[in-house]
Amino acid sequence: MNLRFFILLGVFLIPVPQSLTPLRAQTIEPVSNASFTYGEKLTFTVYYDSFVTGKVTAGTGSLEVSRESEDVSGRKSYHIVGEGKSKGAFSLFFKVNDRFESWVDEEYLVPWRFKRDTHEGGYEYKDEVKFNQLTGSYSSTRANRKMPVGTHDIISAYFFARNFDFSGMKPGDIYPVNFILDDSLYLSVIRFIGREVVTTELGTFNCLHFKPMVVTGAVFSQPYPMDLWISDDKNHIPILAKSAVIVGSVKMELVKYKGLKNPGNGKN
Repeated sequence: MNLRFFILLGVFLIPVPQSLTPLRAQTIEPVSNASFTYGEKLTFTVYYDSFVTGKVTAGTGSLEVSRESEDVSGRKSYHIVGEGKSKGAFSLFFKVNDRFESWVDEEYLVPWRFKRDTHEGGYEYKDEVKFNQLTGSYSSTRANRKMPVGTHDIISAYFFARNFDFSGMKPGDIYPVNFILDDSLYLSVIRFIGREVVTTELGTFNCLHFKPMVVTGAVFSQPYPMDLWISDDKNHIPILAKSAVIVGSVKMELVKYKGLKNPGNGKN
């Protein structure tokens, strides 16, 4: 089992595309950010469950927005840090310690800078990306390339998507987001399933149910194997994610939150 993939997908909840897809041309426009603010922190636990092992904590993760804005190229920006770590028995055979940072424009919610520091077993990967949203280009540690204006990194894409208007959506509707990962450009897709009530150890929540598209192959046999529930309120925070894998299943739960911009809909 590729634990890093689950932490990236489950904790950061950025749907990975099935294949490289031509991207849509975009323009950047001001976004009325109604879903998050400075000082927000979300904490998650990732579980692996199978008939042989039972329920085992595989890892933990967090997403945290800085308490104050930071200046990037003269623009007020959110500094957002995402971390994913393996835990317990999983660290014995595949240790994960990942850190992702994104500097997201306060007015337009597009990234100006992205940093990645990945340690996964014996694999290490470090990168820094600088976005030029005005010219439609980016420079990373390894490449200088063109991109559609408004392209995201894997952290900014999630915070941008939280501000989608879901009020009039119907089951089957899809929501695309452009993003860069490992110097490749992707079009990601999330499909809306419906509205449901979800109960976790944290409480009971009114939720929006989605299926993010993921990569098929050695781990997943179909493009929509994950179910994702986000809060059906203005915060749009991830509450629960479940995914069947070849052996057993993986579940991600929100276990703690603070600094939300709006009152939540949880019912303890």
